[in-house]
Amino acid sequence: MKKIKISRNLLYKALIFVITVSVIVYFMPRDSKFNYQFDIGKPWKYGQLMATFDFPIYKGAEVIEKEQDSLMHHFQPFFNIDKEQGRKALEMLKEDCQGELSLVLPADYIRYVERQLKEIYETGILTTEALDSLQKDSTESIMIVDEKLVNQQRTDGLYSVKTAYKKLLTADTLRYRPGVLQAAGLNNYLMPNLTYDKERSEAARQELLDSYSWASGIVLSGQKIIDRGEIVSEKTYNILISYRQEFIKRSETNGQRRLVLTGQILFVGIFMLCFMLYLDLFRKGYYEHRGGMALLFAGITIYCAITGLMMSQHFMTVYMLPYAMLPIIIRVFLDSRTAFLSLVVTVLICSVSLRYPHEFILLQCVAGLTAIYSLRELSQRSQLFQTAAVVTVAYAATYFAYELMTESDPSKWNAAMYINFIINGVLLLFTYPLLFLVEKTFGFTSNVTLVELSNINTPLLRRMSETVPGTFQHSMQVANLAAAAANAIGGNAQLVRTGALYHDIGKMEQPVFFTENQSGGVNPHKALTYEQSAQVVISHVTNGLKLADKYGLPKVIKDFISTHHGKGVTKYFYISWKNEHPGEETDPAIFTYPGPNPFTKEQAVLMMADSVEAASRSLPEYTEQAIGNLVDKIIDGQLADGFFRECPITFKDIATVKAVFKDKLKTMYHTRISYPELKK
Repeated sequence: MKKIKISRNLLYKALIFVITVSVIVYFMPRDSKFNYQFDIGKPWKYGQLMATFDFPIYKGAEVIEKEQDSLMHHFQPFFNIDKEQGRKALEMLKEDCQGELSLVLPADYIRYVERQLKEIYETGILTTEALDSLQKDSTESIMIVDEKLVNQQRTDGLYSVKTAYKKLLTADTLRYRPGVLQAAGLNNYLMPNLTYDKERSEAARQELLDSYSWASGIVLSGQKIIDRGEIVSEKTYNILISYRQEFIKRSETNGQRRLVLTGQILFVGIFMLCFMLYLDLFRKGYYEHRGGMALLFAGITIYCAITGLMMSQHFMTVYMLPYAMLPIIIRVFLDSRTAFLSLVVTVLICSVSLRYPHEFILLQCVAGLTAIYSLRELSQRSQLFQTAAVVTVAYAATYFAYELMTESDPSKWNAAMYINFIINGVLLLFTYPLLFLVEKTFGFTSNVTLVELSNINTPLLRRMSETVPGTFQHSMQVANLAAAAANAIGGNAQLVRTGALYHDIGKMEQPVFFTENQSGGVNPHKALTYEQSAQVVISHVTNGLKLADKYGLPKVIKDFISTHHGKGVTKYFYISWKNEHPGEETDPAIFTYPGPNPFTKEQAVLMMADSVEAASRSLPEYTEQAIGNLVDKIIDGQLADGFFRECPITFKDIATVKAVFKDKLKTMYHTRISYPELKK
């Protein structure tokens, strides 16, 4: 059986490992990397760099754009001329001149128009849009295709319908009758006869671009590019960019991609294995908490995946992403050490995708530590605002110090980074609503929720104070006792306080059967058998769990309800039955609570506080000795009954709890001096 359990645990861990590594690697960018970072005007931080192969020095983007624009200025697009269009226009003019047009235009005007039309059509007419486009592109000339002949024509000599019409009208300035040609409707004889030849033009354009040289020189294999400490000039920068471009081009093969993928799997796998070893050595209990494991590995995976996507898609900057949110959430629900190690693993995995990994690691580790320290216990919304402000200042201060060390010229400091830090701080505020989602998804209960539940104005506690005031007062006293004891032994005081307020809510179903709610000396147990009375008292646990389900209380609170009596016996009824039936046997289960026994420190503290507070009400006198004897007797009895065997509480913790209870009870039941009467 033990071997089967070990095998299941190994399979469970292996499954988590494989899924996490696979998802993270899937989202990591797999572009080949040139492992040097450099900028113009900054010193080369590495050793001497030698070219390992011949490569061209590529021109910069601005130079390429400028030279190509200059080259395209000489580009001559091709247009086909339609001679038939000109013949049709002249024939139409001749036909019209034999009719009504002869009455408008004199013979010498008609001959002039014929000559001008013939000249215009031979030159070529374009659409207005086509001519405007050519002029906009600064095209000096075009190539006109006339069947098998190709002629060059300057763009400024071409006509549009509009300019051709103006050309015809110039005759009015030469003759004695102005306005004659305008009245003749000569625009009817003007139609575009040049059409764009896309196929020839594109071929000519491509041929022109193919002749363009993309390089301004060449670097030979073995040639020195730059040495340590040298300032990266603009020329050297272009050489380095060219080297990187050629390096990536040469390495983008299937074999190289497989090597990159293998490296990423090994890299991520090593860090995730280290993280799992930490959990196995120092936080073994987390493997039993499925929600805790899911939160840890889901948090790391999500941040690594988002970083990978942002880098591969060039979306925003990673410095806007609130990495400090991850350790805050883990700190709130788990612990500080695990929160910090989770952050370190996440940041180290993400850093390999970035251009400046050292700067990124430095900033994120400082911000994460600051967030963990400033939010050791989240119970109010205002705390998160303070943490966001402190984290933003930590980012800014660290980056400012880094810039002072690496950049001596203040004019080159990156002011945009500080804007990113402010946005990061604002996004960090979304941790508060996200906590609710994490609670519901992974089955946690945060201190914020506990504080909200401990408000006595909640519907359930308000109902309790009205229907069972005695039980409500008892719960309040138990909460104070248990919280003080939990604080003393390093437990979660807020958790045990909230659990104490709700541990007896089941008594609301049958309040008169519990002595603290009885008045007038009426005791309904007198009408019941001991077995029936025991079942009524025991039912306050099951009734409490039903009410907890009805009001949506979290599981950690329901655990306090079910464990505050553990698997104890209702001793009053059991002993009374034994005294009345000497020598007879009964089923002990009738008088036994369903349990289970406490399995956390906080549950053990509540069990002790509940029993001690209830018993203290029956003390005849509240002396130091009487209180001390009572506390020792009750807690030692619980120890002897084995109630604390399943929870991680030590004898030292129990001794501390006893001391706290004695001190608190003496304060609660201190005697007052009697005030003297005024003598008459």
